[in-house]
Amino acid sequence: MAAADPLLPLLAGALIVVALVAAAPPSARAAAAASCPYTNLTAANFSADLTMLQHQLRGTVRLAANGTCALELTRFDLLPASPSARFWAAEGPSMADLAAGSAFSPLPLNRTFRNASLELPFDSPLPPLLALYDPDTSSDLGHVFLPNGTASDLESSEAADAAVERAPTMFDNCIPLSETETYRLRWTLNASAGTVEIGLEAAIDSEYYMAFGWTDPKANSPAMIHADVVVTGFTEEGTPFAEDYYISDYTECTLGMDDSPVSGVCPDKVYEDGNNDSTSLVYGHRRDGVSFVRYARKLDSEDAKYDVPVGATEEMAVLWAIGKLRPPDTLRQHYLPQNHGGPKDTTFGFARLNLSEAVDNCIGPLDADNKEDQERIIADRETPLVVTSAPAVRYPNPPNPDKVLYINKKEAPLLKVERGVPVKFSVQAGHDVALYITSDPIGGNATLRNKTEVIYAGGPDTHGVLATPKELVWLPDRNTPDLVYYQSLYEEKMGWKVQVVDGGLSDMYNSSVLLDDQQVTLFWSLSQDSISIAARGEKKSGYLAIGFGSGMVNSYTYVAWVGDDGVGRVKSYWIDGKSAAGILPTSENITFVRCKSENGIITFEFTRPLKPSCSGKVECKNIIDPTTPLKVVWAMGARWSGDDLTDSNMHSVTSSRPIRVLLLRGSAEAEQDLRPVLAVHGFMMFVAWGILLPGGIMAARYLKSLKGDGWYQIHVYLQYSGIAIMFLGVLFAAAELRGFFVTSVHVKFGVVALLLAILQPLNAKFRPSKPAHGEVPSQNRILWEYLHVITGRSAVIVGVVALFTGMKHLGHRYDSENVEELTWALMLWVLSVIVIVLCLEYKEVKRRGSDRSARGHWVLGNTEEDDSVDLLHPDGTARNSESSTSGVMEVQLEPLTR
Repeated sequence: MAAADPLLPLLAGALIVVALVAAAPPSARAAAAASCPYTNLTAANFSADLTMLQHQLRGTVRLAANGTCALELTRFDLLPASPSARFWAAEGPSMADLAAGSAFSPLPLNRTFRNASLELPFDSPLPPLLALYDPDTSSDLGHVFLPNGTASDLESSEAADAAVERAPTMFDNCIPLSETETYRLRWTLNASAGTVEIGLEAAIDSEYYMAFGWTDPKANSPAMIHADVVVTGFTEEGTPFAEDYYISDYTECTLGMDDSPVSGVCPDKVYEDGNNDSTSLVYGHRRDGVSFVRYARKLDSEDAKYDVPVGATEEMAVLWAIGKLRPPDTLRQHYLPQNHGGPKDTTFGFARLNLSEAVDNCIGPLDADNKEDQERIIADRETPLVVTSAPAVRYPNPPNPDKVLYINKKEAPLLKVERGVPVKFSVQAGHDVALYITSDPIGGNATLRNKTEVIYAGGPDTHGVLATPKELVWLPDRNTPDLVYYQSLYEEKMGWKVQVVDGGLSDMYNSSVLLDDQQVTLFWSLSQDSISIAARGEKKSGYLAIGFGSGMVNSYTYVAWVGDDGVGRVKSYWIDGKSAAGILPTSENITFVRCKSENGIITFEFTRPLKPSCSGKVECKNIIDPTTPLKVVWAMGARWSGDDLTDSNMHSVTSSRPIRVLLLRGSAEAEQDLRPVLAVHGFMMFVAWGILLPGGIMAARYLKSLKGDGWYQIHVYLQYSGIAIMFLGVLFAAAELRGFFVTSVHVKFGVVALLLAILQPLNAKFRPSKPAHGEVPSQNRILWEYLHVITGRSAVIVGVVALFTGMKHLGHRYDSENVEELTWALMLWVLSVIVIVLCLEYKEVKRRGSDRSARGHWVLGNTEEDDSVDLLHPDGTARNSESSTSGVMEVQLEPLTR
């Protein structure tokens, strides 16, 4: 037979139902206080509520009225704590006071308590503070201040009139609203003051709203139209709010424009005559995945048009709803509740309520599926986590220390790492903060508390400042537990949890970068003909979008969201405007699509071809060139619909600028405006290929009538100058663009023109000698003449084509408005040069015609070229004795058929 659990008698004795005792008159409690040597008259009438810090703690503490030295705890709710958690006696709520305290009762708290009543006996004077405390994690679940002292301390009648201390989480009445009992209404009526205090609580994510109000009493049946509701929720900073709304239509609030009225679910204050707000926020918090907001409402408001008068003793129809909340933006300065989007009695519903009736149908605490409200950071390979320190604001494990660790500017976030993926920390928290990864949830060197711990990384030397940060690299392996902690070696409770999971995105993709504002991480892997892409938001949202372009407008965008049916979806769009009408779905071929939302953090993946195999559609131009930087932007919002897109699909937060992702290098850089750089490059190329090089050819062709070798000097100087400026333009562009990739049409034409231009001085060096006067030119000389003329003129033609393709490339890259005008100006310049060449060629043909009739010889191209000057020596140095011959020399070539 198994041995009996030694705690069972203790539990049975502690869980005594004291409903009758709780209703004892004050005189009986005073007598009980007098019979206990450790209490006084102050304790006799003492009653106070437990403050809720963690684990959905609620309850009221008072002195037991049965003549024993015991505390009576009623309406006690608590989610399971750790096995080491106990009722705790301490001098105060600080970390030091709690650590120096001791157990008040041996009753374990590692199970759920539902509206329980307990007696906690004591055999010494009451401590100043009674807490529910876990010494192993230094966690204060909640506490209450107690009156202490003996009967001889105070005997005056004033001592017996101790006021009841009420916590903002405690109410007189409570009912569940939804069928799942995850949404509750609490209230306390103050009829004499003409107010009612209402508490709304629901096990929902932080981006959801809770709405409650009264329907139109004039309506034949309960309906949302003309209802007076209060919308509550939390801002992105975690601040609670409660605001009066009036429902005039089943739509999102539309502000009146051009004399059109305001309509939809709108705050009272946006109506012209609805400025009287009858609601005031009292308190709000997020605990254990549960939202709780308390507000006060006037029963009879002065705003008779938009507020429904509530009778204190009258049964009236009420309505409620929960749904996602759209944050304010530049167009609307208020929060917009989205459609609840679920079935009746689950996400919205109606009920009958009489505020004066006493009812408490809420049994036990709300138990959310996800209790971790703290912000999350998912560590990635090669992306350092910046560790700093600052004062505690919303530390997840009260009592709060003076300062805590911040990672990437987030206070004590939940850090998620993957086994096999190195985690890099850049420690900048100060020389008094040494970061280390430990098995101890408190940190601060467990050996000083006579505890043992396992240190996985870091230590006394892992400290640094902004000017000289210390780098720490930690590689979780298969032996690393699922839960460890990042802490400071010198101070307790500065860090928080590290979740260690098996490999994920960082292992599946070759490269990753943080996009602008460090709110979205982009992953990718390249293959021969396709690219696999993943994106993960770093904050909670209803949808996540990434776009390829300089902004969301004129970009190819991929939007991921999880629908009301729980199915993740990814769709592609072409966005050509700032309204919903400008969001155009595409039929792009994306495969291996996955999308999920984990605690509001959206992650999605897909694979697409680098070059779509289609034509005629807008998505066919969505080409990814791995050698060209890819400009990426992102956006997030509250809600997305794949069918009927409206202005509610517009993002609430977006990247401030695009990030240029270098796909081959696996890195990224902020988008820089390179138009000035490309403008200088283009101007240099225009000077080279539009003026100098064509001018050099025209000098050799039409200026031989000049005396001496003047034409030749002009030809050589113009060609050398053009080639030099061309090289400078190429080097300038390559240096600023950090690479030279032969992929675009412009670069291909440019490379061909560059090679042809370089060929000209090279073939001049190996030019065959000129035949003597009257001799027949050699075969090599004839071939060289053809090569020199054809390659030179071809170089100019290809160079001009490169100028036009460069203008097109500039327009495609920056969508510049003046590119078209510049292109037309370049065309006019080229046409002008062609007209001039045609005129000069006409005159040349006439002159050659007269010469040919006199000579009877056919002459190629440069018929009067002076071969006495070396092309590589423009100073005119003579190569042979022929340079002494005066007059113009002619090179007459026989036809090849002779």
